[in-house]
Amino acid sequence: MTAPHENTVLVVDYGAQYAQLIARRVRECKVYSEIVPHDVPLEKLKSLEPSGLILSGGPSSIYEKGAPRVQPEFLKLGVPVLGICYGIQLMADELGGKVEHTGAREYGKTTLDVLEEGVLFTDLPLKQTVWMSHGDSVTAAPAGFKVTAKTASSPVAAMESPGAGLYAVQFHPEVVHTPLGMDIMKNFLYRACDILPTWTMSSVIEEAVAEIRERVGNEKIICGLSGGVDSSTAAVLVHKAVGDQLTCVFVDTGLLRAGEAEEVVETFGKHFEINLVHVDAADRFLKRLEGVTDPEVKRKTIGEEFIRVFEEVATQFEDAKFLVQGTLYPDIIESGTRDAARIKSHHNVGGLPEDMQFELIEPLRALFKDEVRAVGEELGLPEEIVWRQPFPGPGLAVRIIGEVTRERIEILQKADAIVIEEIKRAKLYKELWQSFAILPGIRSVGVMGDGRTYAYPIVLRAVTSEDAMTADWARLPNEVLERISSRIINEVDGVNRVAYDISSKPPSTIEWE
Repeated sequence: MTAPHENTVLVVDYGAQYAQLIARRVRECKVYSEIVPHDVPLEKLKSLEPSGLILSGGPSSIYEKGAPRVQPEFLKLGVPVLGICYGIQLMADELGGKVEHTGAREYGKTTLDVLEEGVLFTDLPLKQTVWMSHGDSVTAAPAGFKVTAKTASSPVAAMESPGAGLYAVQFHPEVVHTPLGMDIMKNFLYRACDILPTWTMSSVIEEAVAEIRERVGNEKIICGLSGGVDSSTAAVLVHKAVGDQLTCVFVDTGLLRAGEAEEVVETFGKHFEINLVHVDAADRFLKRLEGVTDPEVKRKTIGEEFIRVFEEVATQFEDAKFLVQGTLYPDIIESGTRDAARIKSHHNVGGLPEDMQFELIEPLRALFKDEVRAVGEELGLPEEIVWRQPFPGPGLAVRIIGEVTRERIEILQKADAIVIEEIKRAKLYKELWQSFAILPGIRSVGVMGDGRTYAYPIVLRAVTSEDAMTADWARLPNEVLERISSRIINEVDGVNRVAYDISSKPPSTIEWE
């Protein structure tokens, strides 16, 4: 949770798979939004100065033992509250309505009958399609509420008490399967909360620049630069705030893609007048990774070594006090918080050493990837940086399953280069969230010419996504898959097999480690 923004809408998370999506949709309405846990202390919530609350859906039934409840004070803050799915049930139950397990579940697309426009349905059709996903239903609204919509199975599919600033819907307006969902969200934000759509990328930049200047003063700063959109945007944003107080450090770990180090130095040096230090640290990183096979140990080892390199560089610049990182919101979630189990430690979050000497500046930590790209474009970053596909901070180390060796790095670099070349050749690069090669540390039998081979497989991974929180495997054309497979097997020594990963996230992750 960050410092208060003007007109912040807080999404109170009750364990919904869509909590992130609700926050994104609010932001798409040009209103700033953050997610808070359902048991956030009241005083902490007040300190964020919300202009509105949204109670998310969740997997629980209000009748389950230990099911999360709404804190009664949340409904009496004097700011509008919107309950969604589980949120409407919490609101109804807390205020004296009736919630029942009727046995008539609703899952999927449903026809909604609007009984009264009220606030949420202003200027919208009286019949519309919505997306439902619930077992319990509100069968009677609390006193003082008007029932504004129903479905065949939900007598109270929407209800409002404008005088109390309370609104609720049983369906999910945040999903694309509710075609008019964004209009309903806008009615809540603009009409109920009386918020103007002023949260733009320009305002994000202005706020970040002011905060950085106030915090840093005249201190020296270094920035870990990878050449990707996250670290590049963070670097240019901080440079806008403090100018020559910033020095960017590009660390060649030996775990980059083929030709990447030269490309980053040339591209960044060409477009920006920012101090840049290039550190060739390949030998020390590979030495630290000798014999390491556990992916969490890999990530933490690499994270620690990055910091040690930055600390050494900092001594050359009057012991720089601050370290800039391009940390994003999904990095925070996946690395584990009190309310989110650790999926994997990102080298710039869960992989940081406890004895780190720097204070972190992470101006993008509240943003999703598409928002960072928008900020990058606003700052004038070139297209090749803004639209570069995400690349993990630990580099190819987490795309080599098992021990990282020079031989395996070289094989994977060559295979990955072919993947990117063919994806770009097919004009699919910007359509995909990521496309890359993976090298499992195993060998399989094959035949080349008249001889037996015992060589590595390469796994191709290509996914579509909006923010990396979820992802679907990309349906690449067969001819593209065939070209990639043929080229890798023919051009990369030590490979005799290519497979395609057709799993989505969840249950898989995008990266293999």
